Amino acid sequence: MLGVFLFLLVPVCASLALAYAWLFYKTMMETSEGEDRMKEIASYVRVGAKTYLWQQYKVVGIFFLCAFLFFVILSFGLHVQSAWTPFAFLTGGFFSGLAGFFGMMTATNASARTANAARESLNASLQIAFRSGAVMGFVVVGLGLLDICLWFLFLKFYWINPNSTGIWAVKDLHEITTIMLTFGMGASFQAMFARVGGGIFTKAADVGADLVGKVEEGIPEDDPRNPATIADNVGDNVGDVAGMGADLYESYCGSILAAAALGAAAFNGTDYAFNAVILPMVISGFGILASLWGVYAVKSKEDATQGELLSSLSRGTNLSSFMIGIFSVFVVFLLLPYSHFGIIGSVMVGLVSGILIGKATEYYTSSEYEPTKQIAKRAETGSATVIIDGIAVGMLSTSIPVATVCVSSLLAFGFSSAFDFDNLSQGLYGVGIAAVSMLSTLGITLATDAYGPIADNAGGNAEMSKLDKEVRDRTDALDALGNTTAATGKGFAIGSAALTATALLAAYIEEVRVGIIRAVESGVSIKAGKQIIDSVEVATSASIQDFMSWYEITLMNPRVLAGLFLGSMAAFVFCALTMKSVSRAAGLMVQEVRRQFKEKKGILSGKELPDYAACVEISTKAAQREMLLPSLLAMLVPVFTGIVLGIAGVMGLLSGVLVTAFTLAVVLNNAGGAWDNAKKYIESGKCGGKGSNPHKSAVIGDMVGDPFKDTSGPSLNILIKLMSMTSVVVAGLVLRYSLF
Repeated sequence: MLGVFLFLLVPVCASLALAYAWLFYKTMMETSEGEDRMKEIASYVRVGAKTYLWQQYKVVGIFFLCAFLFFVILSFGLHVQSAWTPFAFLTGGFFSGLAGFFGMMTATNASARTANAARESLNASLQIAFRSGAVMGFVVVGLGLLDICLWFLFLKFYWINPNSTGIWAVKDLHEITTIMLTFGMGASFQAMFARVGGGIFTKAADVGADLVGKVEEGIPEDDPRNPATIADNVGDNVGDVAGMGADLYESYCGSILAAAALGAAAFNGTDYAFNAVILPMVISGFGILASLWGVYAVKSKEDATQGELLSSLSRGTNLSSFMIGIFSVFVVFLLLPYSHFGIIGSVMVGLVSGILIGKATEYYTSSEYEPTKQIAKRAETGSATVIIDGIAVGMLSTSIPVATVCVSSLLAFGFSSAFDFDNLSQGLYGVGIAAVSMLSTLGITLATDAYGPIADNAGGNAEMSKLDKEVRDRTDALDALGNTTAATGKGFAIGSAALTATALLAAYIEEVRVGIIRAVESGVSIKAGKQIIDSVEVATSASIQDFMSWYEITLMNPRVLAGLFLGSMAAFVFCALTMKSVSRAAGLMVQEVRRQFKEKKGILSGKELPDYAACVEISTKAAQREMLLPSLLAMLVPVFTGIVLGIAGVMGLLSGVLVTAFTLAVVLNNAGGAWDNAKKYIESGKCGGKGSNPHKSAVIGDMVGDPFKDTSGPSLNILIKLMSMTSVVVAGLVLRYSLF
């Protein structure tokens, strides 16, 4: 009864998150947008962002329909999946898109209000930007957790029947959790299109605006004379708000669902199976309360330095992490037996590793520290040395995140299994719980990330509205802080993706188990390597080690090695496709901006208005067209690998893409963030200041880093999870129809 009571508190916490998101939104909307010119500029951005997002949803809707029909065939035609799979897939995608839409509309309404508040004080503008970012954070956790709870309530307390048969059957917790994993597939599907499409849009506009405006014509950033400046501001919202929101929505849901599936497996047949399944949901529910507490702790004094602004945000996130640590001790004490209290250690490992990855990212990307200052120093000798040093910083920055994930995986496994490394099911449950705890404070963590593009747009509005220099200085301070928090958020996202994907490897084996049971119940024997399985009891009682042995999942198996190489290759090919997409789209933008400057001589003198809409249209069309191939790659490679190489090949594929994409994403995110902040460091008056030759060199580095940090890098963590989720969903198909 205690477990049921704690679980019923979870949807209450999720509803509270949505209520506070509405409160923050309502409070923001009650503040003034400022002068008519500020309102006009904000309306351009708002309309452009909404137009792009609706167009994207139309394209994605077609692919969702195709995927839905594919899952219908798997469920109702081939009978290799549960009948609930297509519908869970749709709800995951719908709520992911909805969270991104709400966050983006909040951000586009907040930018002018943030700029207007900066006329009063730095703290006033920080409060509006940060709490508007918190709308994104709490909408994501509220919708994600609420949807998971509603599915679990329906399947566990209404539909479950141990004696049921057929494709609609739900017999036990184990089957419920594997069905719910397909909800994560829908969220990952939507996140991939949102992140890749948004990243292409924003960087095409950004590179086009900077290359022609700053480098060729020497006009300031966000100057209203630049035809691409509105498209650039629109891109910040569709890429860094809607895209990041959908990205972390699927990370959040994926970690909870993977941990729940592993809990059902680890405690199968015991009195604590239900409690183990709901533990990740309860931790996430209390994480919402801790995040709310942290939001109210964020404030700043006037004329704060970058270090002091960073400290104010860190105070909120650290307080939230501390509170969830205390909550988790009591929750584990109430839900699990004394012999499993080591899971508390797994929770703490997840919290600490999230903080360490964030701090490491901050060190390598903030202009407060030497790595970024050294890149700025290299700008004095030209753009080539800026690029070389930036790539080197990105490579060097992998050391701490990779070491942190390695150590945290070992410790989380060890704490949960009492350091019995042969107890795979208990140990992997601990890894899943560590991923959940890392993301449990996503409400405030995502707020610090979504705050960045709001501050960036506020600076653009202040520049285009020709507000006082004091106002622009304040928005510049917030913008520079936003670059660091965005890089930290991306580091946090990829770190959580690594732990979640590790848990999903084990969840994949559990889906294979369910697929075998489903096949045997329908009268089909399954050949697992040399083992013929024709009994439900054999599949039910088998351990993870048994499955690894049956399918020969070892490095000596050539199918596993082939999968490893394919996974590593997929990460690089994916990055290449997204970067070339940005290059092509940016080329079109450069041509359009040059055309307008050439044909409308009065633009640069301020006598003619640029055609902002033409640039928005170029980015919109390019993003819709270019996002398709990289996104399809992530979904089709696991299917074909499974059909050709079987279960062993898929395990190799998922391992290869996890290791390679994680490391590559850290390089791209941190190199791009460091280049961006090196440019802003010079713009603050260092190394020659704005307009100097070092500044022009730093701008080149920043443009190279744009697709690194805002398109390819952040999309890689979705690649990891989407390939994992796709593999989970098609496991039944691979079981029956693979060539090996």
